[in-house]
Amino acid sequence: MTHHNVLIIMSDEHLRDAVGCYGHPFVKTPNIDALAANGTRFTTAYTPSPICVPARASLATGLNLHQHRFWSNAQAYNGSMESWGHHLIKAGHQVHSIGKLHYRRREDDNGFLSERHSMHVKNGEGWTRGLLRRELPHWGKTQDFAEQIGPGECDYTYQDRHVVDDTCTWLRETAPMHCDKPWVMFSSFITPHYPLIVPDEFYDLYPAADMALPVAATDTDGSDHPVLNSLRNFMNYDDHFNDAKRRIAVASYYGLCSFLDHNVGLVLNALSDSGQADNTIVIYLSDHGEMLGNKGFWTKCNMYEESVAIPMIIAGPGVAKGKVCETPVSLVDIYPTVLEATGVAENASHKERPGQSLLNIARADNNPNRLVLSQYHDGGSITGMFMIRHGRWKYVYYPGYEPQLFDCVDDPEEAYNLGTDPGYESTRRECHDAMLTLVDPDAANDLAFSDQAARIAALGGMAAIMATEDYDFTPIED
Repeated sequence: MTHHNVLIIMSDEHLRDAVGCYGHPFVKTPNIDALAANGTRFTTAYTPSPICVPARASLATGLNLHQHRFWSNAQAYNGSMESWGHHLIKAGHQVHSIGKLHYRRREDDNGFLSERHSMHVKNGEGWTRGLLRRELPHWGKTQDFAEQIGPGECDYTYQDRHVVDDTCTWLRETAPMHCDKPWVMFSSFITPHYPLIVPDEFYDLYPAADMALPVAATDTDGSDHPVLNSLRNFMNYDDHFNDAKRRIAVASYYGLCSFLDHNVGLVLNALSDSGQADNTIVIYLSDHGEMLGNKGFWTKCNMYEESVAIPMIIAGPGVAKGKVCETPVSLVDIYPTVLEATGVAENASHKERPGQSLLNIARADNNPNRLVLSQYHDGGSITGMFMIRHGRWKYVYYPGYEPQLFDCVDDPEEAYNLGTDPGYESTRRECHDAMLTLVDPDAANDLAFSDQAARIAALGGMAAIMATEDYDFTPIED
């Protein structure tokens, strides 16, 4: 295989189904759609964790949460474990980052030769309230979500404009200077992450009055599970909405998806202008999804498809065009993908990594039985959440509580939880046995709580954490 450059374009909180090529009937994402038409689109892609920091640590290290132990938004990646970037730099490659990383701090060796607009966790500590899981405090910031919606500009949209400008400049001016070995550029946007404030021209694409209301919770969808009730009570966004605000929020989110797509198009045009497009593998992905009010949840932090499923597309030389791949994939697959694309040899430590190259997966026949894993150990979760996709089944295990089971073929909207249905006992047992091949969830749950207890103590205890400044989304500090 000829060795290629790699351009990774990442978004934040992009609901998989809010993309035209994934079947949305009216959301306008022509540039992402064109990328999919020129490459392979993965229909069953998942995040290793439905919250930013742990998911991004998994993308960097190629490991699942119980392996890297960056469990929460207050336990950020710090460069202590080898990333694909470290590995490539050691081999003499140019590896650069522009945009959101959400690691601990810029001063760490994060596996990039340069970082611009990197947006790490606040004060190098992150969202420490999320550590307080067994003594859930009142969290008073959720009301802001319903107020920060509609047309306009905010720090995040300004930041993304800087990211796209600097990425385009790098691709046009710097990339052509690095022709001796393949380079890697990680270009990472914040949108469509809330606040749901969107530039006017994109908000105007989606009249709020035409937006359907979110799908309400029902008695059969499992959203009344005690673990999810605790999560919803802690992250009680929905009570601050009325139907008019819900429609504005949905319109704003879709507008941010189109704003993101516009920026993706600018980056792809710059790649074409650079003369490097024919020798560059392009990967588009997001760190997790967005519930968008469905089942009474906003943001992410649970295992429903809106939260845990992500868009993932790969295109470039040697990648089949217009292919739709149904094999389950994950952010942990990025590490081996980058190594294969750039021609960098693996080492012995890579044998412990669960990922496979997306290039190989895209070339092979569909394998719907491949297992992928997601976990959540952050704010509002009174116990860990563990999810696997196993063929047609999604199985969610909550240590100490009843599981959930969904049939993703006959019930793609996850309207019917089969977690306690006696007719599916053997299916649940089969799924749990499959999960055990990837993780011991009870042991991982204990380890997460133990690590977080140590982190709480190091921060001065619950009182010290509660005395710190509260916030709902990471501020831009650089």
